[in-house]
Amino acid sequence: MSLSAVVPFAGLERADLVVDGLYEGGTNGTVADDPLARLLPVGNQGGFRYKGSPRAGTVRVVALYATAAEVDWPDVLDTQTGVFTYYGDNRRPGRELHDTQRGGNLLLRNVFELSHGTPVERRQVPPFLLFEKAFPGRSIIFRGLLVPGAEATTSDDDLVAIWRTTRGLRFQNYRAHFTVLDAGRISRAWIDDVLDGNASDSRYCPAVWKAWVENRVFTPMLAPPTTITRSKAQQLPGDPEGRAILQEIREYYRDREHDFEVAAVQLWRLIAPATGRCDVTQPSRDGGRDAVGEYILGPTADPIRIDFALEAKCYSVDNSVGVREVARLISRIRHRQFGAFVTTSYFHTQVYAEVRTDGHPIALVCGRDIVEALRSHGYTDVGKVRAWLDSIGGRVQA
Repeated sequence: MSLSAVVPFAGLERADLVVDGLYEGGTNGTVADDPLARLLPVGNQGGFRYKGSPRAGTVRVVALYATAAEVDWPDVLDTQTGVFTYYGDNRRPGRELHDTQRGGNLLLRNVFELSHGTPVERRQVPPFLLFEKAFPGRSIIFRGLLVPGAEATTSDDDLVAIWRTTRGLRFQNYRAHFTVLDAGRISRAWIDDVLDGNASDSRYCPAVWKAWVENRVFTPMLAPPTTITRSKAQQLPGDPEGRAILQEIREYYRDREHDFEVAAVQLWRLIAPATGRCDVTQPSRDGGRDAVGEYILGPTADPIRIDFALEAKCYSVDNSVGVREVARLISRIRHRQFGAFVTTSYFHTQVYAEVRTDGHPIALVCGRDIVEALRSHGYTDVGKVRAWLDSIGGRVQA
């Protein structure tokens, strides 16, 4: 079966799992059409499914089903790094962090604790299998075999309890980082052994899983993009709420677009949290830079600081950032510096191609990036974004 294979509903029960393979749903118009329940004995409802009991510690396999329907909880797979960010199942106020109906957060807490233990303890971690909603109907795509944590994270940040507010009520949920292992095919024979409680000792066990269990070695599936540019559609949010968030930002700065520079600096901090000092320049003295700052690298006791320049444009979606604006920033960047360009719109194709082809050290932050950064920090609707804009305050000094 090739990586682009399509498995019909009737053949799901004995099918291997192939990364990016499509697994078709049924056509009866009922929950029995769910393909995931045929692939694995994990039930046909919810985004967090498993075989066994989290409370009894008997979970053998876990299926995470991402639908992209929960904009407040944007589960994201970064195919370039192989890291999958997943939010737990306490997504509404009214319950304690671990007191969820399905016990998903309890399971997350336990497996991440085990993942930092000994090889014997990691053997108790069940395989996590990632699926995404697809079309037509109830079809799904298999996205990979997951293990808790990532090479670049520590025990302090691979599983974090975060606070959110809904209707004035505060509650906590988990944000978890998983790694998609470099295993293009998961054999049905290994799945059978996993369900029998023989995941690590199975002769069908993927080598990358065994390496993680024995030595906590992460071997991520890395898939850098083959294109160097993003289209207009890829640079703007594809959902109505996301478009409304961008429109709210533009309306907030209507007739005072220059003040957007203050917000642009804060947006950049959300995207690049290692940013240190960053000052908005005065309009008459900016020298082609709306803000200047430093990015901090290295150990806390002995960091290095790299200077950067930031440009900001509060444009409508009908007005792209063109060659002239980006060339202005490029001309102001000196040796051993980089630039960041933040816009509520998108970058023209010619601009994107020239920046990437010529290797200019410019981070291009478009409208979709802004929305995703805000959502990842809890600003998930127009009201919350407006409150955030009010909180950062400030106007550029003339």
